[in-house]
Amino acid sequence: MFRKLALVTLLAAIATGCTAASRSSVAPGPHTELAAKQAAFRARPLVLVRDGMWRGEGVAYGMHRDGQRPFGRSPSRAQMAEDLRIIASHWQAIRVYGAADLGDSILKTIKDEHLGLTVMLGAWIAVEETLPDSTGVVKRFPDRLASNRREVDAAIRLAKTYPGIVSSVCVGNETQVSWTDHRTPPAVLIRYLREVRAKTKVPVTTADDFNFWNKPESDAVARECDFIVLHAHPLWNGKQLEEAVNWTRSTLEDIKSRHPGQRVVVGETGWATQYNDVGDQGKLMKGRVGEAEQATFFAAYHAWVQKDRVPSFIFEAFDENWKGGDRADEVEKHWGLYHADRTPKAAMAN
Repeated sequence: MFRKLALVTLLAAIATGCTAASRSSVAPGPHTELAAKQAAFRARPLVLVRDGMWRGEGVAYGMHRDGQRPFGRSPSRAQMAEDLRIIASHWQAIRVYGAADLGDSILKTIKDEHLGLTVMLGAWIAVEETLPDSTGVVKRFPDRLASNRREVDAAIRLAKTYPGIVSSVCVGNETQVSWTDHRTPPAVLIRYLREVRAKTKVPVTTADDFNFWNKPESDAVARECDFIVLHAHPLWNGKQLEEAVNWTRSTLEDIKSRHPGQRVVVGETGWATQYNDVGDQGKLMKGRVGEAEQATFFAAYHAWVQKDRVPSFIFEAFDENWKGGDRADEVEKHWGLYHADRTPKAAMAN
């Protein structure tokens, strides 16, 4: 999620319309060998209706429980099935942030359990090379290049293996916004977007904060996407609870106006139940938090999403205590609508 790695969904059924836009060029370099020389780009339709039902409301899913973490101990198949059954009783879609490690297990569970969920499948992109520094030097990291290769290959394979479940592939998460800790050169991201799109049939996109999508430099990346995935967190942006949903709505409308003709999906928004006064969260967060406040936000947000048919993923299903530092009140641990032990918070208690 926001400022931290969150492990690794959406969209299925009757197609909406297509849009066309020019494909941007990428400066020659070591990462442009796969750049397509197409003169035009036709967006693949984002499909949100199945069996006559709108299925555009989803939730971000991080699966690691207490004692588990990415690249460490993983959840069991039974634990994952429990999670996905909980999710399927409330949402139609999930978003996951990576493909290589647990993507196959998630998708197989959805298929075997007949859960009917669709998945926006992530391909996590780490910093395989930096932007040039003040002297023009670019640093490269072969181990991260290998990791990115593994993620992209897995996303392509899984999109082909589970065509009725993987509804889109999201290549990279918050790789472009200025404050990210894994900022990636646009040419590298575009190379991966083009490769995944060339080797799959589903819509392909990338996810980033509104403070990237509202900048002119986002245009080149947006033109490579079948739709835009927007992160808009009112709590991180100093908003009070009373203004949170309206701020999210106005932020969405602003990004849509800057990228006319492209569908925009809210890929992350939410309201944490705890934060502390240390670091960025202490400087930036002003709103009241707690289970009652989260429930208020979620009820208002859900009502707006359903009324206006806003394609959206709330952040997130379950608390993830592996995130952040050692402090128990670190905000990254407390975005879930369920506790880490899978008991519901107030927003989901009823």
